[in-house]
Amino acid sequence: MSALFDLSGKTAIVTGGSGILGQGFCRVLAEHGANVAIVDLKKEAAEQTASEIRESRPRGQLLPLSCDVSNKDDVNRMLSAVLNTFGSVEILHNNAASKSANLAAFFAPFEEYDLAEWRNIMSVNLDGVFLVSQAVGTHMAREGCGGSIIHTASIYGVVAPDHRIYEGSFYLGQQINTPAVYAASKAGVIGLSNFLATYWAKDNIRVNVLTPGGIESGQNEVFNKNYSNRVPMGRMGQANELHGALLYLASDASSYVTGQNLIIDGGLSCW
Repeated sequence: MSALFDLSGKTAIVTGGSGILGQGFCRVLAEHGANVAIVDLKKEAAEQTASEIRESRPRGQLLPLSCDVSNKDDVNRMLSAVLNTFGSVEILHNNAASKSANLAAFFAPFEEYDLAEWRNIMSVNLDGVFLVSQAVGTHMAREGCGGSIIHTASIYGVVAPDHRIYEGSFYLGQQINTPAVYAASKAGVIGLSNFLATYWAKDNIRVNVLTPGGIESGQNEVFNKNYSNRVPMGRMGQANELHGALLYLASDASSYVTGQNLIIDGGLSCW
C-alpha cells in the first residue's frame, strides 16, 4: 500500500504555498517525492518556505515562484516556468485565498459590505481557482497523462457559520466573523470542482475538494472555546491534520476518486 502514496517523479503546483496551510502542504508533497512549485503572491515568501523545507531534506525538488492567481497572464507565466523546470505537472493544489490587506473591510457587516472588497476577494478565492485550473487542467488534458486537481474550500462553503461564536472573538487584534463573500467564494469552489470532475473525467483528470473545518492559527481564547463547543470532537483542528487527506487525494491511493469533497472538521458538519 505504501507505494500508492509515493509521488516520486511527479510535479505538484501549490498556490498559496507560503500560507498558514500551504507551507505544510508543500512539505508533505515534497517529503513523499514530488517536485513542488511553491507559488505565492510574494516571491520572497515562496523562497523562505522553500528554504525551510529544504532543511528537512525532502525527496522532491522545490521551485519558489511568484504569481498573482487573479491575473491570467501571470498564471500562464507561472505554468511555463514550472514546465521549463520540471517538464510536466501531475498535481495541482489550488490553495490560494485572500483575506484582504484591510481586515476592517474584510470583516465589515453584511449590510455595509463594499462591492469593491467583495470583488477583490472573489478575484483570488474563485477567479484564481478558475484561471489556474483552466491553464493547468488544459495542459494535463492535452498531454494525455491524467492528473489530480485539489481545491481547498472551507466548512463555511458547506454549512453556515454560527454567528454566536464570534462574540468577543478576535484575530490579529481585529473583531472577526465569517463574511458572506468568504462563504460564497468557497461554495463556488465546490461547485466548480464538481463541474470540472465530470468535464475532465474522460481525460483521467481527477478533481476533488479538501475542506477544512476551523484550524487553530492565532485566534483568541474566546473564539477557540466558542468554536470548540460547536465541534463533536471538542476542539479546533491542527494544520498537520489535513496532510494525510491531501496526500491521499494527490496520490494513486485515490485513483478512483473524483468529484468528492473530503471534509475534515472534527464532525462539525454532522450537526
